[in-house]
Amino acid sequence: MWRMTRRKLIWTALLIVALALVFAAVPFARPYWVAKYRGEEANLSGALLYRARLAGANLGGADLRGANLRRANLQGADMRDAELVFAHLQGTNLQRAYLRDANLRGANLRGANLRGANLYLADLQNANLEIAHLLGADLQNANLQGANLWRANLQDANLMGANLQGANLKSANLWQANLWQANLREATLQ
Repeated sequence: MWRMTRRKLIWTALLIVALALVFAAVPFARPYWVAKYRGEEANLSGALLYRARLAGANLGGADLRGANLRRANLQGADMRDAELVFAHLQGTNLQRAYLRDANLRGANLRGANLRGANLYLADLQNANLEIAHLLGADLQNANLQGANLWRANLQDANLMGANLQGANLKSANLWQANLWQANLREATLQ
């Protein structure tokens, strides 16, 4: 009987130590759920949000500069006016996300799913959109100057009035894309 009590004491002590370690690390961590509770204009610059589940989240005006959002699920998220400069968004699900007026300068969106996303007036200057899925995306009046859109799927995308000056569109799928009044000066198409 004394052995059982001793075992219980040891396991209880181990549990207390483990919980103390977990709670001691919390002030230094920047978990993705902070955005869920802080909502608009949250400061998550440089945050590690790898594979975060933020579908439908309200991140309007949030500061996500340099944040690691690789493979995160941001489907249908409201990210209007968000700062995503140099953010890591490789393989991220941004399907039907609302990114109107978002700043994505130099962001890495390689292989990201942006199907049906609203990128109206978004700044994607020098962004990496290699192999990105932009099927039916609204990129009207977006700034894509110097962006890399190699093998990107822009089928049915609205690029009306978009600035594609110096953009790399080699092997991009532009089938039925609206390019009316788009600036294609110095863009690479082949």
